Amino acid sequence: MPPRRVARLATAAVTGCVVLLGAPAPASAHGIGAGAESVTDFLTLGFTHMIAGWDHLLFIAGVLIVTGTGRRAATMISLFALGHSVTLIAATLAGWRVNATFVDMVIALSLVAVAVIGLMGRPQRWRWFAAMVLGFGLIHGLGLSTRLQALGLPPDGQLARVVAFNVGVELGQLLAIGVFVLIGRGLPRLPQRLRNPDLAYAALLAAGGAATIVLAVTGSDDPPSTAEVSSMGDCQLRARTETYPQSGVHPMKDFFGPGEKAPDTAFGHVIGDGFVIVHYPPTLPAEQVAQLKAFVEDPASGRVVGSAVDGQAEPIKLVNAYDTAECTTFDLDGARQFTRTWFADPRSKPVE
Repeated sequence: MPPRRVARLATAAVTGCVVLLGAPAPASAHGIGAGAESVTDFLTLGFTHMIAGWDHLLFIAGVLIVTGTGRRAATMISLFALGHSVTLIAATLAGWRVNATFVDMVIALSLVAVAVIGLMGRPQRWRWFAAMVLGFGLIHGLGLSTRLQALGLPPDGQLARVVAFNVGVELGQLLAIGVFVLIGRGLPRLPQRLRNPDLAYAALLAAGGAATIVLAVTGSDDPPSTAEVSSMGDCQLRARTETYPQSGVHPMKDFFGPGEKAPDTAFGHVIGDGFVIVHYPPTLPAEQVAQLKAFVEDPASGRVVGSAVDGQAEPIKLVNAYDTAECTTFDLDGARQFTRTWFADPRSKPVE
């Protein structure tokens, strides 16, 4: 490798370390908010996820810079879109799940790969580059599917919602590409030194390296998700399938008695804010209702709300944004363990 290229790579690596030290949280690009219900909701959810996914956007920008020409860039972006569309739809319908943090690390490493390729010079042969772009697209789709399934897709109309989410992602991607093209047209007005593509590659290398390291460090220390624990006392765990209509307000109070109407729309709002929702049957003995009320209203329990549900068989059911615990007995200790585990999970933190 020419010495000049080695120097550029070294400079970019140093820049990445500096950015890493100053970056508070560069690895939170792929959360998907809760509360989606209709097909339109999922279309909007896919669009906003794409616009907020900085690592996805940076990868697209890197591919555009490396490819250079419009036709080749369109081909590469199409391959990336094809890859994540195939695995998003197929994995969601099949119920396949992967470690979402690991996928985020792979996507972050994709920024590093594109940056190194750009710094070393454009490929002479594009087939292997196309295969790499397609591969990253397939992996990204698995991560999208895992996070989408965590929302609790309703069994009816599931395909329509998944397709709507994917269409939203593609619309967001098209908007981002349009913005990148406009930015590119304005570059000739900048001084020559600021138009050097190596600066962009160095920034990609810094962002991808920083995100990868932060994900590796924080991911290894994350507490286990409640879905990774087989049971908590008499409370059996599973992925959430319960859905709630969403409104923009919190419930008027934390606990609703057996004869009070459950505010499902408000519950749909707070579950997206990281709350735990507790349900019980209206026939639960009064003494146990009082104990459950005390648990829900205890500040030490955290962000918990509760209400009765007609026809519920379990004495206690707890629901968070990703998981459900169904307690076959009135097991308050199991309920407490479920809430403690959830509130120790970084995903429970409300978005500021």
